[in-house]
Amino acid sequence: MITTDYKTLLDQCIHCGLCLPACPTYQVYQTEMDSPRGRIALMRAASEGRVELDGAFAEHIELCLGCRACETACPSGVQYGALVEVARAEIHAVRPPVGAEKAVRRLALRELLPHSDRLRIAARALSLYQRSGLQALVRRTRALPEPLREMESLLPPLSLDYPDYNRPAPAMGERRGAVAFFHGCVQDAFFAGVNQASIRVLQRNGFDVHFPAAQTCCGAAHSHTGEMELAQDLARRNLDAFDPDQYIAIINNAGGCGAALKEYDHLLADDPDYAEAARRFVAKVQDITEFLAVNLHNPPTGSLDLRVTYADSCHLRHVQHVVHQPRDLLRSIPGLTLVELAQPDACCGSAGVYNIVHPDSAGLVLDAKLDDIETTAADVIAITNTGCHMQLLHGAREAGLGARVMHVVELLDRAYE
Repeated sequence: MITTDYKTLLDQCIHCGLCLPACPTYQVYQTEMDSPRGRIALMRAASEGRVELDGAFAEHIELCLGCRACETACPSGVQYGALVEVARAEIHAVRPPVGAEKAVRRLALRELLPHSDRLRIAARALSLYQRSGLQALVRRTRALPEPLREMESLLPPLSLDYPDYNRPAPAMGERRGAVAFFHGCVQDAFFAGVNQASIRVLQRNGFDVHFPAAQTCCGAAHSHTGEMELAQDLARRNLDAFDPDQYIAIINNAGGCGAALKEYDHLLADDPDYAEAARRFVAKVQDITEFLAVNLHNPPTGSLDLRVTYADSCHLRHVQHVVHQPRDLLRSIPGLTLVELAQPDACCGSAGVYNIVHPDSAGLVLDAKLDDIETTAADVIAITNTGCHMQLLHGAREAGLGARVMHVVELLDRAYE
């Protein structure tokens, strides 16, 4: 952790406190050490050897959601995301996981996320669990122990109608070019309908959609949990899979994945074999709403009489700076009424696996989000990220809200139909 570059990043913070109102954990706990400014003070103390990397340091660093709203609020351009990922990697180095945590990490990060075929097998098994009635029984009796109950509560209704990635999906109507589609890992296995809708909308707007076969997980979960070497390995595999020169854009539909993909140039900046490839790749990566906002050549004409509120993905808003594009697309749908949240930039508490590892903290953040959503009286909560999709499905169900949760592109697809 004690490097010149790291200390330079730390010194960018002028301790003004403008980040505090933007920080979800500070809003919940009102403690300095659970704010970005306080965590940076801890990082500086650790870099100078004044505090140990475990104990209180690890507790406060790991309680951070990594939403990066503080970066948007910061007048000094502090790269908080880079700082917290280095801190977590150092914690992981001095305090490697053991026992059950080690087994779960290995299963999720190494044996499942990088392997789409294994994730689909898991999804099929879980679909059978849902359709058999066992899920309803488990949820009614609360039979599972607490950690498993938290994970099970996030399971969305599963559709196994997977896209065919073996051949390109041809453009409909006038052909306007070819795009590559990054289908993700959890998004592909658990939200197949979102990927199907994404492909159809791209086709309807004149694009051939290609699916590079060797693509894998983006590595976001790995970098967020300190597994930097594995995150870098996954990034290299994706760079080998995609040839940016073949496509006008590389499209993804999950805010967290897109943020990771757009930061490959930072992740591999010191890799002489991949640094340039990473820069070329990043230049072509776009969120699907970012791309369609300027490439909606065939706007939908079907009317959707729906009251919709849009819940920003933190990583889409604060890392990719894609804010107005999803809203513009929603407003392009005839009949749809967009109702803004009072705090549209507030986190929902998902943050990758945060809602599993820190369910109490995530629940407090989610409660505030749901209160805001309820005031809109929306029929649909529109989202643009996999974790948000799971979290808000779970939250809306538990709070008894009647609103459906749908990806922006699903609403577009429905308007075409």
